[in-house]
Amino acid sequence: MNIEEWGYDGMAVPGRGTIPARVIGTWGDYYRIVCDEGEGIARKKASAYFGRDGADPMYEIPTTGDFVALRWNPQGESRIVATLPRKSSFTRAAAGTLGRQAQTVAVNFSTLFFLMSLNRNFSLRRLERFLSLGRTTGANVAVILTKSDLVDDPAPFIAQASSCTGEIPVIALSARTGAGLDRLAPFVQPRRTLAFIGSSGVGKSSLVNALAGDELMPTLAIRDWDSKGRHATTERELVRLPSGTMVIDTPGMREIGMWEADAGIADAFADIERLFALCRFSDCRHDTEPGCAVKAALAAGELPAERWLAYQRLKAEAAREEAVRATASHRYRK
Repeated sequence: MNIEEWGYDGMAVPGRGTIPARVIGTWGDYYRIVCDEGEGIARKKASAYFGRDGADPMYEIPTTGDFVALRWNPQGESRIVATLPRKSSFTRAAAGTLGRQAQTVAVNFSTLFFLMSLNRNFSLRRLERFLSLGRTTGANVAVILTKSDLVDDPAPFIAQASSCTGEIPVIALSARTGAGLDRLAPFVQPRRTLAFIGSSGVGKSSLVNALAGDELMPTLAIRDWDSKGRHATTERELVRLPSGTMVIDTPGMREIGMWEADAGIADAFADIERLFALCRFSDCRHDTEPGCAVKAALAAGELPAERWLAYQRLKAEAAREEAVRATASHRYRK
């Protein structure tokens, strides 16, 4: 086995007697890893990581997709002694934590795909929320509209999604019929890692299977009455396709909490923030002030009211979570 085939690019590996490895699955305190010596099970070296998570990137708690420094043990559990620098990372506010905790969903991917299916799951507001976070990951971002076989013509949905994404590509496909899968060919290349993010039931695992030409991942049917699915994937898992491409398949997310998303919001809503410079007053609140370019664009129909409201909601949510984190950090320091 060659670790370079799993995307390793020669990063320096700290620690005496260590070799590079990649985490391809996590189960509690256990990690499934691959390295030049083969595939195995590992655990963190407790003394190396204790009390250092978040304080030093080298001791970020490993997750699926991470490259790590490993002390290989051919007879049993290997030991992870450090986490190598991440090239990209998708992080959201952990559900139910009121912004106090970050949840790292995927790391070290070349392209992050957000999946929405062409049933009741299709939502421009959800897409805008994803784009606000996706643009901060350090990697390319793309949108996949799955289950295109459910509609007569996916073109109107592509047009609606493209109105939010700008230059970010939007691809409609069907894992069941194979229609549109060829559009992924530029991304499906050896040694690249793709990450699939989306709600339960949008077809992430089905797409992995379609790209692999085999049943690599379990799938579950969605409920007919509300188009919602169950979690076929319960843990993050990295699989390597026959093409040499790796895919991180993640559990379905019911919500995408905003985490340090200000820069991403600015990019995702660049059309709105460009209007701010045209307002008569530099401190315009875009409410009752005269000469407001935002109000003018709304009145002229150039800026959809729903998009303006979505921008305001995301900015307010990001500000609330930042305030909560700042308060929690202050209390921790005391």
